[in-house]
Amino acid sequence: MKKQNIKGLAFIAVAGALVTSCDLLKDLQYKVTPNPLEVHGDSVHVQVDVTLPEKGIKKKASAEITPMLGNTALKTITIQGEKATGNGNVIQYKPGGKVVYTDVVAYKPEFENADLMVTGKVFKGGKEKEGKFTDTKIADATIITPYWVNKDFRVILAKDEFRRVTEESTSAQINYDKGKSVVKPGEMKDADIVSFQNWLAAAQANPKIAIKSINVVGYASPEGEEDKNNSLSTDRAEAGKKASMEIAKNAKNDKAQTEVYSTSGRGEDYAGFKKELEASTMNNDEKQLVIRVLEMHQDPTTRETEMRNMGKTFTYLDKNVFTKLRRSEIITTYDLTGYSDEELKAVSKATPDSLTLEELLFTATLSQDLNEKLRIYQVAAKNFPNDYRTHNNVGAVLYMQNKMSEAKSNFEKANSVKDNPISKNNLAAIAGASGDRAKAKQLLGQAKGAGQEVSYNWGICNIQDGKYADAVSNFGSEASFNKALAQLLNDSNAEAVKTINASADKESAQGYYLKAIADARDNKIDGVVSNLKSAFAKDGSLKSKALKDREFLKFAENAAFTGIVK
Repeated sequence: MKKQNIKGLAFIAVAGALVTSCDLLKDLQYKVTPNPLEVHGDSVHVQVDVTLPEKGIKKKASAEITPMLGNTALKTITIQGEKATGNGNVIQYKPGGKVVYTDVVAYKPEFENADLMVTGKVFKGGKEKEGKFTDTKIADATIITPYWVNKDFRVILAKDEFRRVTEESTSAQINYDKGKSVVKPGEMKDADIVSFQNWLAAAQANPKIAIKSINVVGYASPEGEEDKNNSLSTDRAEAGKKASMEIAKNAKNDKAQTEVYSTSGRGEDYAGFKKELEASTMNNDEKQLVIRVLEMHQDPTTRETEMRNMGKTFTYLDKNVFTKLRRSEIITTYDLTGYSDEELKAVSKATPDSLTLEELLFTATLSQDLNEKLRIYQVAAKNFPNDYRTHNNVGAVLYMQNKMSEAKSNFEKANSVKDNPISKNNLAAIAGASGDRAKAKQLLGQAKGAGQEVSYNWGICNIQDGKYADAVSNFGSEASFNKALAQLLNDSNAEAVKTINASADKESAQGYYLKAIADARDNKIDGVVSNLKSAFAKDGSLKSKALKDREFLKFAENAAFTGIVK
């Protein structure tokens, strides 16, 4: 620690005018930490250790010392001798002592190139002595490297659930006479059978349809002997398979004539019976009576006996409900391949309203043009307004186009449709980009699990709050300018350079400038000069920035440095 006499340029506690003030205060020492001052979390923390030597302050003397950061006065500290009156920091005449001064002041732009000065007054016996402190510089201000943070808060596009190939099914039904498993000729002319045949013909010509299986299930109505009905349902399944293969032959569908079939007999169809009963025109009281019989009697024989005892009710069931249960169902399962990427893009322009929600959301991802993305998402929002993803994604594209007000409106609409973490993150991005850090952090706290973008956005807030280790953690493994900045601010200079060189900013103006700062902190003048030259070549305005940047203060008299900045 260097001693200064009362005329020293960096003397904290007295000034040259005190030479004529009865030698009340003399030979102080100081230490400013850090020097230059630094901004962290939008504030400048000032710490000055003031050491008074033996006999440095007279016993009845006192002094009011006020540090000045530029034109901003910091809090005043009072130092007084052991016999002085007042509430100041008492320093013994012998052996002297030390006072640690601290203050925190909100950063102002004028602080970037300010000096930390001291001024003050000296008193004896409570009266100010003639003369005053000479304004004296004690430190430089201010390193503002945290303000290099890019406020590139990231938004999230809600994902689609598009599947190119989907499993679909189609079905047809053959009805049988009571106790029979013979397919009647008239059944083959029913509308659903004709439709099935037409579908098979179309599927044969359509390469996007791949039949996987045809399952034929036989059923019996719940009257008659149970064992016979079980056998009858199996026979009906086999009869339905033969009929289906004949239909496929007529449709010239090769696949449906092969062994893609499975058959099963399900016996008496009580589930189907309840369904058809509910759909029938029978009055509700009678329906409830039949249902009670079904639920009370688990034995099939007893159950049928009780139903037959209902007289007209049973007759109605036999004519209008049981007939629909004597059937075989032909269920064809197939893979349907949807539009190709090129087809989706073409359809989205020609007939966008024909696309499904998932097709629209996926098609938007196929274009890098923001206007085209926006058009498709807007179609999706119009056609599917009750899905939050459509409004969210409209907002995300508007955000990318820097249309913040419109983006915010869409994010709010998305979140009103469904409270969701993705839109909360995106609203946080709006708040962060507009400077409302408190709101951004509140929303990010509600966006947990939405994606890595949430952590990245937290990282920006961490830098702004001066929490650099947290920022490094939140930026994750991705090499970005902001991560490199966080590493630099966290005193990991080499790691910062490594990250920059692996990022998209390896050869950008800000990338080179950040590497120059890292070299300055490591006292590597050659690296400072080389990187600043590259930064200036990319952005000439950085030359004036570097000239006043306190990161480079130690090189202010270095010819290599001054040669490139002046």
